[in-house]
Amino acid sequence: MKDYIKYAKEVFTIEAKALADLSKQLDNNFNKAVDAVLKSKGRLVITGIGKSGLVGAKISATLASTGTPSMFMHPVEAFHGDLGMLKKDDVVVAISYSGETEELLKLIPYIKAAQIKVIGMSGNPQSTLAKNSNFHLNVKVYKEACPLELAPTSSTTATLAMGDALAVALMKARNFNPEDFAKFHPGGSLGRKLLTTVESCMFKDNLPVIKPTDNIQQVIHTMSSGRLGLAIVVDKNKVSGVITDGDLRRAMDKHTAKLFTLSAKDIMTNKPRTINKKMMMAEAEEVMNTNKITSLLVADGKGKLEGVVQIYSLNK
Repeated sequence: MKDYIKYAKEVFTIEAKALADLSKQLDNNFNKAVDAVLKSKGRLVITGIGKSGLVGAKISATLASTGTPSMFMHPVEAFHGDLGMLKKDDVVVAISYSGETEELLKLIPYIKAAQIKVIGMSGNPQSTLAKNSNFHLNVKVYKEACPLELAPTSSTTATLAMGDALAVALMKARNFNPEDFAKFHPGGSLGRKLLTTVESCMFKDNLPVIKPTDNIQQVIHTMSSGRLGLAIVVDKNKVSGVITDGDLRRAMDKHTAKLFTLSAKDIMTNKPRTINKKMMMAEAEEVMNTNKITSLLVADGKGKLEGVVQIYSLNK
């Protein structure tokens, strides 16, 4: 079989150089573009056609998920009515590597007439797009990775990276944090962890509850039927202790044959840590990781048992 790895490495080398060159091409237009977006009360509207449009749609998605309201507008659809989507407070990022894409350039006079600022993104600072933009971001590459120098490869990578740089700069300027990110990703694992409370994840039905005086046979039976790997000792309607699988094994090693003469209170962990059901799941998991445990008991302010949360509860 022919070895194609060398071709892949050539692509990586060419595109890596293209990205490294971007930092040398940055100028104060980048700062001005970020400031313009920050001062805007509208959206950052991305527009482009062909491969630039596809990259633009991804940039828009990144912006929208990281705290910058954004949408993608197709230039042709815009010229046939979608320009009505734009508002005076918006900022437009127009993407064309050549800076001479006809469908895109036709929009610029209408956008500027609406007093909307334009951030042009192209590989030619002398292009028509660059000259008619309020701010120009230079994404020029020395070479496409395509061996024919025809298919957009390095240039689309550079454009995407410039979009990421814009998004990250805006994130830092806004002090965008993981909790903010989670708000825009409630369906993701981070969103679930940061926005989900213990109450929505805890086990609360048919909990494995025993009394301090229950014998070891009853402890084992309750632990087995409860399927949580523990038994909760409740005395006078309050959490008194907990017995885990590990507690039971250690008691067996220590007491051997005498184990079955003991009761729950003899082998339980006294006054186990409890948490409130309103605690965020992310915080509960941090407590479990810090203490190297897999379960926490949930109780109210008076010590009444309300549930059990375990480190894998988000996957229920």
